[in-house]
Amino acid sequence: MEIQAVFVDRDGTLGGNGHFIHPRDFELFPSSLAALQLLKEHGIKIFAFTNQHNIAKGLASESDFHIEFEGYGFDAAFICPHEPEDGCECHKPQPGMLQKAATEHNLDLTKCAVIGDMGSTDMLAAAAVGAIRILVETGWGKQSLEKYRHKWYEQASPDYVAKDLIDAATWLVGGH
Repeated sequence: MEIQAVFVDRDGTLGGNGHFIHPRDFELFPSSLAALQLLKEHGIKIFAFTNQHNIAKGLASESDFHIEFEGYGFDAAFICPHEPEDGCECHKPQPGMLQKAATEHNLDLTKCAVIGDMGSTDMLAAAAVGAIRILVETGWGKQSLEKYRHKWYEQASPDYVAKDLIDAATWLVGGH
């Protein structure tokens, strides 16, 4: 199957430590840019896909994140700026950001992949739309699999568990 697009979580997947870090202070993992480049070289669109409720708290702006993601080479960024309790359709595990991307970019989400470090948000959102699910062990990934598995695994088990983003990208372009 040809992959149309990959949605990549930010905190704990691209870099950072799984917690909020302002874009000006955010550090990518060493191989993250290479992973994004590998996907692009194979004609796969790359989209950032992130919950950032600190925007609602005034700690950063949506623009700060869009500038950050453009700098990394993303084709577009889908950002939920809301607090989890706001009940919006875009806050992962809700699939609203994926559905918006599908509409805007004419995607079949069953031909897309989600790469993230949290089963209870990233994997559940992917499962809701039938996307390929890749859990990375960086960030919260190992804890998500070990300590919190009972909260999500039955509904959204990963299609692949990757060491990190470059492992995930390599698996995807290798025809999985």
